[in-house]
Amino acid sequence: MAAPLTSVGLVGLGNLGLPLATALVRAGWDLAVLDAHPERAEPVVALGATAVPDVAALADRDVLVLAVPDDAAVEEVLQGYLALDRPGRAVVVHSTVLPQTATRLAEVAAAHGVDLIDAPVSGGAERAEKGTLTVMVGAEPAVLERVRPLLDAVGDPVLHVGPVGAGAAAKLANQLTMFANLAGVYEAIDFAAAHGVATDALLTALETSLGDSWIARNLGFWDRTAAAYDESGTPVAARPWSKDLAEVVQAARAAEVPVPLAGWLAQTLAGRVEAHAREAAR
Repeated sequence: MAAPLTSVGLVGLGNLGLPLATALVRAGWDLAVLDAHPERAEPVVALGATAVPDVAALADRDVLVLAVPDDAAVEEVLQGYLALDRPGRAVVVHSTVLPQTATRLAEVAAAHGVDLIDAPVSGGAERAEKGTLTVMVGAEPAVLERVRPLLDAVGDPVLHVGPVGAGAAAKLANQLTMFANLAGVYEAIDFAAAHGVATDALLTALETSLGDSWIARNLGFWDRTAAAYDESGTPVAARPWSKDLAEVVQAARAAEVPVPLAGWLAQTLAGRVEAHAREAAR
């Protein structure tokens, strides 16, 4: 029987990683954190976490949690963690990555006796800090059960969607659905405005109509998220309305699945989100 997992290292203290770390500390986990910008660790260190200088300082942790920006960053940190030959550890990837990246890196980790759990999340920073993110898990059932206490600290619900790679696919499918809805709301606002309907009036009408959606009721979420990315210096190409849609297209091409809507969104939506956020900030 595998030993229980008690110590956690988390890499990436950005828009998602910092509230994730906060939720873990508040749930009582022994947490060490790392970010390329050391000052980002200060709020969670004040709550009881330990800041470390590099990935090597996390290699003896039972679990490595990744909330880094992209596939390349996940692979780089994972290689540093695996440099220590210590089987029995686990890696939880909360980052949004390609399904094929998740499966490939799971094989790399397995060769070192380490379980990799593909566990992207949805819900935003506020739900992350409350520990109520939706977690889409790709893993074998026994592996999921081993890390479930950790996932339960950040997620409600924690959903097992299939083997490694399935979590990444479910997250990208969620992003496609969400951003298609967002594009539709933006377009509906333009159409209604051309006929004299104020945006607030339209959104109020949608709330009790069949066009109701979380996106329409929380349109300002994207403006606030864009502002947070501006503050942290995250380039537009690395923001989800840009990066995640590009990954949907890339993953679909690899699976030979036509996604014409995703292709159009990948080329057009980022500019619209950023423009709306700038207008809202005025």
